[in-house]
Amino acid sequence: MKFRKRALKASVVSLSAALVLGSSLTVASANNEGGNVKPYKDSYGTSQITRQDMKEMIGQHGDERYTVPSFDASSIKNIKSATKIDENGNEIKMDVWDTWPLQNPDGTVADYNGYQIVFGLAGDPKDASDTFIYMFYKKSGDDSVDAWKNAGRVFDDNDKFNGDKILAGQQEEWSGSAAFIDGEIRLFYTNRGGFDESQGIFGKQTLTTAQVNVSEKDTSSLQVDGVEDYKSIYDGGNGKTYENVNKAFEDRNFANNHTLRDPHYIEDKGKKYLVFEANTGTEYGYSGEESLYNRAYYGNGMKFFRKEFNQLQNSDKKSTAELANGAIGIVEINDDYTLKKEMKPLVVSNTVTDEIERPNIFKKDGKFYLFTSTRGAKMTIDGIDDEDIYMLGYVSGSLTGPYKPMNKSGIVLHQDLDPNDLTWTYAHYVIPQKETDDFVVTSYMTNRGFFQDHKSTFAPSFLLDIDGKRSSVVEDGILEQGQITYEEE
Repeated sequence: MKFRKRALKASVVSLSAALVLGSSLTVASANNEGGNVKPYKDSYGTSQITRQDMKEMIGQHGDERYTVPSFDASSIKNIKSATKIDENGNEIKMDVWDTWPLQNPDGTVADYNGYQIVFGLAGDPKDASDTFIYMFYKKSGDDSVDAWKNAGRVFDDNDKFNGDKILAGQQEEWSGSAAFIDGEIRLFYTNRGGFDESQGIFGKQTLTTAQVNVSEKDTSSLQVDGVEDYKSIYDGGNGKTYENVNKAFEDRNFANNHTLRDPHYIEDKGKKYLVFEANTGTEYGYSGEESLYNRAYYGNGMKFFRKEFNQLQNSDKKSTAELANGAIGIVEINDDYTLKKEMKPLVVSNTVTDEIERPNIFKKDGKFYLFTSTRGAKMTIDGIDDEDIYMLGYVSGSLTGPYKPMNKSGIVLHQDLDPNDLTWTYAHYVIPQKETDDFVVTSYMTNRGFFQDHKSTFAPSFLLDIDGKRSSVVEDGILEQGQITYEEE
């Protein structure tokens, strides 16, 4: 059998095999010269998104508590200020997709001199490589989508050449977070490098930061005055804790979906951290055929494991499951926003999916809530289709876990619209509020470049109720497009 990635180390398999619970199921191992590999159970000290969780989640489809509200397509507006001038002097109406607000360290929306600020990815609908971060802002208290103004790109084209070597190779700017710390705006985002197989360059993703200097141009306008302290933080290290780009593509298998992106800032007990999307490294349950025999990835019960394992062996999703080793990672950073230490993954999705995106984490009422977006099209579970999209949620009494799934399976939001539907949404983002226990959920609406007149835009926000491990969409809780704060009447 051919490995899609380098298999688990033989020593790990041998050790794990000792944990077999009475199963006679064996299979020839590609790295054991015809020997037998038995099912084993090893979580590597991480919390799991299991195949059993995802199977149970299918039964929760259609439950109004977890269903993204329906929106009136006729009321949806483009963001008027989302325009730019190209090199020929033509005005381009841009798509705007992943966005994130300027937040206080506790996750609530920051007030910047009477303004609310949102950073987001935007670009020309006709140019998929035009993916850069823009700053949008409005006066606090005005929740109309038309109130959002555009301060333009955060970074100038030449800024990356004033930083480190990794920055100099940047091709695109991808999602992240922004924190208002000691009166300064600190942006965290993903530097995506270029592709050149002849030189072994495969779109390197690097967690990156900069201080963004902003001033009030007049009584109603903000402007970006440049950036400073612009630098790379983390790119996967040696690949043992989190898969780095060289390890991901060492066998030139480009079906592998490598991720190391979406840094989200959080503080705990006076320390600074970044939580991010990644893939497990070689010491935390790496991918490969042998990962399919790890019972920890399936859930509890030998009966379920046997049935699911046998189905997977004969499924067209088997090769994708071999590759799947998604993770929500965490690193501690110093006060100067340099890397202090790697930490083990908070949550992993081995054999389930390679991609658990845009982690969003905050502390509320003594508990840490961790949310992530994911797509059925990237999953390996029979019964979950390409049109299914989710926001999953997990809760813990500690920043470092263990994390337990909300609503039994992890489901918080589900939508299964045709991607050609104008009201299709993705990249859902939960924002805690200062004066209420309701939470605001933002997202973007309309797929990029799908319509001539309708651009990717701020979706209508809506309210989410959270009570411990349980959550539900608030009935009649739809808000304005792009609304990020809510006050109870």
